[in-house]
Amino acid sequence: MPGTASNGRGFFALRPDPPLDFDLTLERYRLWGPDPANVYQRGAFYRVARVNGAGVPFELTASGPAGRPTVRVSFEGPDTPERRAAVRAEARRLLGLDADLGGFYARATEDSVLAPLVDPLFGLRPSITPDPFEMLVGAIAAQQVNLSFAFATRARLVRRFGRPRALDGVTVYAFPSPEAVAGAEVATLRAMQFSTRKAEYLIGLARAVADGALDFGALAEASDDEVIARLTAVRGLGRWTAEWFLARGLGRPDVCPAGDLGVRRAVEALCFRGRPCDPARVRRRALAWRPYRSLAVHYLLAGLRRARAPRTAVS
Repeated sequence: MPGTASNGRGFFALRPDPPLDFDLTLERYRLWGPDPANVYQRGAFYRVARVNGAGVPFELTASGPAGRPTVRVSFEGPDTPERRAAVRAEARRLLGLDADLGGFYARATEDSVLAPLVDPLFGLRPSITPDPFEMLVGAIAAQQVNLSFAFATRARLVRRFGRPRALDGVTVYAFPSPEAVAGAEVATLRAMQFSTRKAEYLIGLARAVADGALDFGALAEASDDEVIARLTAVRGLGRWTAEWFLARGLGRPDVCPAGDLGVRRAVEALCFRGRPCDPARVRRRALAWRPYRSLAVHYLLAGLRRARAPRTAVS
């Protein structure tokens, strides 16, 4: 039942359709370094939702096994219906609760590559970034660098242009608004170790969103092909970024970002015994995973990380 705690915090519980492995689903927010806008530590996840322009910090914790999960959601009060609805929507996206995991597992058991991944990754759901601007900023930061470096530069941007909030002694930043980044100087972003080109891309993207040239509401209603066309018209956004946006920004279930190097490496390692393959070959292999290509890619990437991890970390 929803309510307001004595400390002025609102709270409610989510009882999602199983399975849900809370830790597996959210671990990507700590794999490559700290993320000030998505803080996951000691079994609790912290983020700031936007409600009518105001930042509302919230916390997610989970209990129960993957087959019978309960997620407790606590947020800075008062517990108004508007705040509760906004936080609930973000929590559902972060935990990938709208994904058809049962249908995917039925398909995966018929595939020689995906079938062995189901048991060790049971309950892994695709975490969808609640803020589309945030997702695209992260994609630009990750271009042509390793993910640890990308997370570090992105964290500097968040701390410089975002607004910090505290919840239970944990500091979490609201991700910067497009307007805040749009007014930045290239030199400021260069000091954060973004390249000159990336700094220009980020500022250009922020201005396109701030002035309405890039309308995320319209993108959410557009077809996959239309989304790709509109995003790739923005300087600095290529096809693989647009495809990741479809999968992890809009939650589209049947997308294969074959141009992404990490995706290709995972397909090469798990499907072709390490033999190099080009994006066209990746797309052909992915046809067998329709209509769950987004989830298939999600599981391949997690499966490859698991295979490469020290044995003590995956026991």
